[in-house]
Amino acid sequence: MKVGLLTREYPPDVYGGAGVHVEFLARELRSLVDVAVHCWGEGADAPDAGVTRHQAPAALKDANDALRTFAVDLAMAAALQGRDLAHSHTWYANLAGHLGKLLYGIPHVLTAHSLEPLRPWKAEQLGGGYALSSWAERTAMESADAVVAVSDGMRADILGCYPALDPDRVHVIRNGIDTATYRPDPRTDVLSRIGIDPQRPYVLFVGRITRQKGVPHLLRAARDLDPDAQLVLCAGAPDTPALDREFRALFDELNAVRDGVHWIPAMLPRPAVVQLLTHAAVFACPSVYEPLGIVNLEAMGCGTPVVASAVGGIPEVVEDGVTGLLVPYDEQDPAAFEAGLAQALNRVLGDRAEAERMGAAGRDRAVREFGWDTVARRTVGLYETVLGSPR
Repeated sequence: MKVGLLTREYPPDVYGGAGVHVEFLARELRSLVDVAVHCWGEGADAPDAGVTRHQAPAALKDANDALRTFAVDLAMAAALQGRDLAHSHTWYANLAGHLGKLLYGIPHVLTAHSLEPLRPWKAEQLGGGYALSSWAERTAMESADAVVAVSDGMRADILGCYPALDPDRVHVIRNGIDTATYRPDPRTDVLSRIGIDPQRPYVLFVGRITRQKGVPHLLRAARDLDPDAQLVLCAGAPDTPALDREFRALFDELNAVRDGVHWIPAMLPRPAVVQLLTHAAVFACPSVYEPLGIVNLEAMGCGTPVVASAVGGIPEVVEDGVTGLLVPYDEQDPAAFEAGLAQALNRVLGDRAEAERMGAAGRDRAVREFGWDTVARRTVGLYETVLGSPR
């Protein structure tokens, strides 16, 4: 079976959960099928065999990002010749899969990592391109031979946003975690380099500065954290200049009233993130929208309890009271959400025995239920079903 895997992100350019998903899925699929990865990137050279990088033409260097995306999608679609099936990830590659389906008569499997109708703030980033990204996602979604939802919550969202889609075509295959990579690391050299005090507990956030991830909520909640606790923000790549300014203002305000606030604006290597996750007293995930949340699985793999918002697929990963604590989120009452975050974080910070129990339970659940080998086998099973069905 020859599969074309289509994605914006692929190592070394991975900045979000979708990129992590494709990286590890591709690795596991290679032992089961013939995989050709098509991703964004400069130059013809690939870091490993079977990877082709595409970029928009120079003539579009100043064009809207959505138009540049479509240009890359055209190149990806052309490169699907000879493949038996296309599998696209995120709206950045969905149109390529759809065009490949039409051009070569091959089935298109689409994995939905997020949904444009549920991310209206993307209009801040894309301007009129948001209408184009929404059109591309809808067109590909409604025409795909199969749609993979990364959680039950995501499946419900997909069918809610796209009622024309046949529910029988939407299949749940949850994200995975490489628990050999994400496991406790006893070393502390990264902490020392950053300046984290090893004698004080710290709350950790890892993610992009985007409306979706809810970082401003965490910064406001941190005003009420136990004064003995530190806050470590591994946060970069703001979506817009306005959001960057908001984040910096809140960070400076917090930094002025408490010590132990650390901001790491650069993307850290994975081993460094693993070490930060390992030694955190608690991992914070204040997302306002999250189809599943791979980063929570990464924290659990490192044996760290999680405090997260009870949105999207997060409750399918973080078991409230067992592997962490869930905080209700109401868009109309952000103050209550921020107060709930502070209360839950302080509960974990204040009870080391409970935190250790939650961390151990999280590691056990990650190993038992979210292995990438299982994800890959289920994905290939879906490929086989689609290839055997009339189109």
